[in-house]
Amino acid sequence: MALPQRIIEFEPVAGPQQEPRIRRCTFRRLSRIEIANESSYEVSCLYPDRRLPLPLGDLESSTAVCAVCAADHIFRPDED
Repeated sequence: MALPQRIIEFEPVAGPQQEPRIRRCTFRRLSRIEIANESSYEVSCLYPDRRLPLPLGDLESSTAVCAVCAADHIFRPDED
């Protein structure tokens, strides 16, 4: 005869981590660069006149700059 056993419900320790997401902008330029056989991206901002690019650094460092951008009209309309 089988005895009833308690079913222990486990909760996940950690959920999937979301990486910081860079907002999609119509004035951002990504340039692929290779340093010592390692590929990376350099980000530049072309706001407001698209003539003089403002270097923002790599993807990680530019995420903080683009996240606080006050020009909401430059982001793509399908962006949340």
